[in-house]
Amino acid sequence: MRVVAAPDKFRGTATAAEVAAAIGRAARAAGWECDEVPMADGGEGTLEALGGPNRTALVTGPLGDAVSADWQLRRGTAVIESARASGIELVGGPDGNDAISASSYGTGELITTAVDLGARRVIVAVGGSATTDGGLGALRALHPVQRLRGIDLVVASDVRIRFVDAAEVFAPQKGASPAQVELLRRRLARLAQIYEEDHGVDVTALQGAGAAGGLAGGLAAVGAAIVPGFELVADEVSLDETLEGADLVVTGEGFVDDQSFEGKVVGGVVELAEALGVPVLVVAGEVFDGIDERIDAESLVARLGAVRAREDTAAAVEDVVAARLAALTPGAGGDR
Repeated sequence: MRVVAAPDKFRGTATAAEVAAAIGRAARAAGWECDEVPMADGGEGTLEALGGPNRTALVTGPLGDAVSADWQLRRGTAVIESARASGIELVGGPDGNDAISASSYGTGELITTAVDLGARRVIVAVGGSATTDGGLGALRALHPVQRLRGIDLVVASDVRIRFVDAAEVFAPQKGASPAQVELLRRRLARLAQIYEEDHGVDVTALQGAGAAGGLAGGLAAVGAAIVPGFELVADEVSLDETLEGADLVVTGEGFVDDQSFEGKVVGGVVELAEALGVPVLVVAGEVFDGIDERIDAESLVARLGAVRAREDTAAAVEDVVAARLAALTPGAGGDR
């Protein structure tokens, strides 16, 4: 009997690797084999899912302070998380952010560093940013953009938002007032015009260009391809090959709702597993929107209570998965 552990992070309580390890412990205790494949969808955690950092660079943070950003360079491919250089957590969350001034310059510096060190392919995961600058800061750091000639620049995103819409959808989450949202919207609309004039790319027509406050669109203007983050990570870690022949796959995240099936890890794993005929168990902190009536899903809060679910997440996942595997194990009360 073999289970594949392919969870996303439980934001704020456990990393994807910690959750995968918890599933692995439950599996081995039940006599199952387990392949641990921590997943991500272009947001925070993508760097870890793709092997973790092996380099560090000092770059400009979103509000101008120097920050130390981890990244990866292996065999000519660089993996960068914009959150490490331009992330909302670097400024203490929305209350510590200046939504108008926050810049993606540091992300551009990371890309520049990667290219200067020989990267020919650069993957930029764009979740968790503090910025709504349309990628202007990053492009300034990349100047002259001719340095990107011959570089395969890939933006991994978990959202499909349009460029100008990034102001209304994301800026309030980054501390912007209604008046600032309108200012940012106008600024993005003007930037879209400039990008088309300067680079010949209409970023308003690109799905996902609004990711990271338009950073995705800014990079697309200078040649980047915007791709679904889950699909990129799944391809990089050969998730489909790992799932083939498995008896069960366990995935999950902190909150599962309808949005979990819009480019996120849970929806991607469920879709891929169904295509391969592998049963799926979704374990989440909480389950909303009647998801548990449509798929096999367990809520840690419902099973074990809110306090334990939030303060001892990995152990809670281990207990819930262990109980399920015990029921599925031949000779242990199960009938699989």
